Amino acid sequence: MGHDGADSTNLGESAALTVPGISKPRHRRRWLRWVFFRLPLLFVVATVLQVAVLRFVDPPLTAFMVGRYVEAWSEGDRSFALAYDWRNADQISKLLPLALVAAEDQNFPAHDGFDFKAIEKARAHNAKGRKVRGASTISQQLAKNLFLWRGSGVTRWLRKGLEVWYTVLIEALWPKERIIEVYANVIEYGDGVYGAQAAARRFFRKDASRLTAAEAARLAAVLPNPRKYSVAKPGPYVQRRSRSIERQMRALGGVAYLQFD
Repeated sequence: MGHDGADSTNLGESAALTVPGISKPRHRRRWLRWVFFRLPLLFVVATVLQVAVLRFVDPPLTAFMVGRYVEAWSEGDRSFALAYDWRNADQISKLLPLALVAAEDQNFPAHDGFDFKAIEKARAHNAKGRKVRGASTISQQLAKNLFLWRGSGVTRWLRKGLEVWYTVLIEALWPKERIIEVYANVIEYGDGVYGAQAAARRFFRKDASRLTAAEAARLAAVLPNPRKYSVAKPGPYVQRRSRSIERQMRALGGVAYLQFD
């Protein structure tokens, strides 16, 4: 009888532990706490560390490079290889960062990652039904290239939100010199050709340190569509844009424009 009583007690305890409506709500609350509190905190910590490390460590790859590999492999091109060769800022002609700023983000030294005047001008321009004009800064484009994806539809808007977050982190944690150094090194200047050194060697048969103003302007002129426009065989658009960029480089005051305090 004593044995039966013990068994009954154990059965009662087991039943109490598995009563529907008691354990499940507790589990659900723990799961909700994880989703709404711990996951966002983990995301913030991970992304801050990610950006902080890259202030000092040169990126071996970027998200866009990985995406280009995936694109090539999905098309059956298993022999595809990137041209990417990092060079520090003092090994790149100062004319190239100037050309990039003249072409894409002339307020780069002054803004904190977002050029609101340029955004408003682009909005007014696009509202008139003209060819769509963007207003992304170099910091925004760097955030996208390093960490994100191109995307379309819903994924594009998700990327835009993350792009804002990464841009804030980059501007907060990196000096301007580091931003333009990394940007010049990781953007695509031709199909699979990433960075100043690889582009200088591929298109001009020289090191990035020896780029002239005209060559730097031509590299900047194909952005942001380096697979549509060619550095090696510049058409009328690239030639006109290159000359315009050279004029803007002079108008900004030359390389002294990017001497940051």
